[in-house]
Amino acid sequence: MFYPDNFDAKGNLPSFALVKEPKKIGPLPKSWKTRVEFSSTFGQPTARVQVKPSTNLYGTGEVYGTLTRKGYTRSLWNTDNYTYKKDNGQRLYQSHPWVLGVREDGTAFGVFADNTWKQTLALDTAITFTSEGPAFRVLVIEGKTPQEVMTSLAELTGHMALPPLWSLGFQQSRYSYYPESRAKELADTYREKKLPIDVIWFDIHYMDKYKVFTFDSELFPDPKRMNDYLHDHKMKGVWMIDPGVGWTEGYSVFDSGTEEDVWVKDAKGKTYEGEVWPGKVAFPDYTQPKTASWWADLYTDFMAMGIDGVWNDMNEPADFSRPDWTMPEDNVHAGGIKFEENGKALPADSHKRYHNVYGMLMVKASLDGIKNANPEKRPFILTRSNFLGGHRYAATWTGDNDSTWEHLRASIPMSLNLGLSGQPFNGPDIGGFEGNATPELFGHWMALGAFYPFARAHTTVKSDDQEPWEFGKSIEDVSRTALERRYRLMPYLYTQFQAASVNGMPVMQPTFFADPTDGNLRSEEQTFLFGPDLLIVPQWADKPTLPKGNWRTISLVGETADDEYQPQVKIRDGAIVPAGEVIQSTEDYSLEKLTLFVSLDEKGKASGKLYHDAGDGYGYQNGEFVFANFTAKKKGKTVTVKIADTEGNYPLGIKTVEVKLMTEDGVKTATGSAKKAIRIKL
Repeated sequence: MFYPDNFDAKGNLPSFALVKEPKKIGPLPKSWKTRVEFSSTFGQPTARVQVKPSTNLYGTGEVYGTLTRKGYTRSLWNTDNYTYKKDNGQRLYQSHPWVLGVREDGTAFGVFADNTWKQTLALDTAITFTSEGPAFRVLVIEGKTPQEVMTSLAELTGHMALPPLWSLGFQQSRYSYYPESRAKELADTYREKKLPIDVIWFDIHYMDKYKVFTFDSELFPDPKRMNDYLHDHKMKGVWMIDPGVGWTEGYSVFDSGTEEDVWVKDAKGKTYEGEVWPGKVAFPDYTQPKTASWWADLYTDFMAMGIDGVWNDMNEPADFSRPDWTMPEDNVHAGGIKFEENGKALPADSHKRYHNVYGMLMVKASLDGIKNANPEKRPFILTRSNFLGGHRYAATWTGDNDSTWEHLRASIPMSLNLGLSGQPFNGPDIGGFEGNATPELFGHWMALGAFYPFARAHTTVKSDDQEPWEFGKSIEDVSRTALERRYRLMPYLYTQFQAASVNGMPVMQPTFFADPTDGNLRSEEQTFLFGPDLLIVPQWADKPTLPKGNWRTISLVGETADDEYQPQVKIRDGAIVPAGEVIQSTEDYSLEKLTLFVSLDEKGKASGKLYHDAGDGYGYQNGEFVFANFTAKKKGKTVTVKIADTEGNYPLGIKTVEVKLMTEDGVKTATGSAKKAIRIKL
């Protein structure tokens, strides 16, 4: 940790990103490679880290543009940025004052400016943070590999919680599905057409005049009945809650908030008046303990409607009454809440200091309320706005993208850089939010979308219907194949999320993670790794640079390598990837019949791992989980595949194992019992 001489602790601490305040253990070693220089730029504190021309830079959070970030300057000021048009997409909904550097030899480092103030981040011959707040400290991580840096980042900023299994399934959304009959029709159609799905989303039109925590009595007269209907169809419902509270006397949320005095104040000490969907609104001041508690309590009755997950949107916070669509920088937050394990209460300060963490504070309060309402269930929250470390509370998506080929291609480096900024659970709006997707574009987006960590199709109120069957039978079939591929890989995907929850590794990883020493891979952004063992190569990729090694193409549901839409899925040599059967919902998830895709390395060996638990609840924290370790070994003309050992107390439930061995002569298949080794003759 580097401190400037004029470091202002009161103006920057406690840290929002770090889970606990670090303790000094000694002076900086003389061998330390990466050092920070502090200065002032036009009176503003600046921190600079020099980088060599051969060093590649990544991260910087949610940004539009290329995978490599050198040459970019981004503004860290969370902004409602429709289709990324403001500042060329360099100022979006979230702020991550974080950069991952990878040197020519594959060693890596990370640089984090530990402050929440409005600031800029410039990347060229140096990494330069310039803040509009007081002098700040900078944390630097060194690692032998970029993966090691990511693990260290997670140790400092916390680990994401293991999500419920259902949240990894496919999800369908629109702004909005209403009335109740339309949502029921949607659920019926997905099941009738055997298109796998787990979640239907409800945007603001379900509310009474857009007032949060209310329901329109005509459109959704019985929201519990709506959710029960989804549950009967083996689906879940996620419903939106925004921060702006309609300024309406007689509306219980506004009245109770006013009585508790929970609102953000303007510079004169009066409740700030903003404008969002309900019209005139007040904004909760989540820096106050009483506000966080009041907000959390609102979820008790809301979740009692059978709601499974919550979507916190518009929480930059968006404010239509202002030129830049957010509240004035001199608004006042009262502070007082103790954040995480740091122990110190947040001081009162301006919105310029707390703007970038407004969404993070909101989802933390929401999370507390949801956990209190459903203590036996794992919560799921999606947020549009967040800050470095906010992965502890919510998943995210990349906001209001455009239904264009440009934004389809850009979704890969955007999601990758979010993962490289400590947020494993993320993805874009599949199909594009604004505009009307063509059948070809939607087909390719669904095919790619099967491999985003967060897989949700979403579109705006003005667009044409954007469900798979609306584009004709051929695109419906493309979508079905894509979704069946995702659900077939659910055992592998869930295992990757479990790993992310303990080591901070992204689920969707840049291709250069396959070999950080290979400089040719550093800018590859058309392909990506799905966990460490699978490489995803879109059919539209133009001369992609692939990692060295014998990456063999596998077929998951009968698709071929030259399929017009489905990306090629390639398995790393030396890997064993577990897969299940095609299911329509994660409620049907079972390991009873398991398929193992096996690709031997040059030594004739392979290994893999599978994580399994109940898929929901917290039993896994008390030992109710199991790891299965698979091995394969070639001896002579025989390959032996077996479950080498298991760890944990939860039953695997595997009865039959099908082995698909990838060879130069094609796929060799054998089936046997999970209790015995399976041998394949070459």
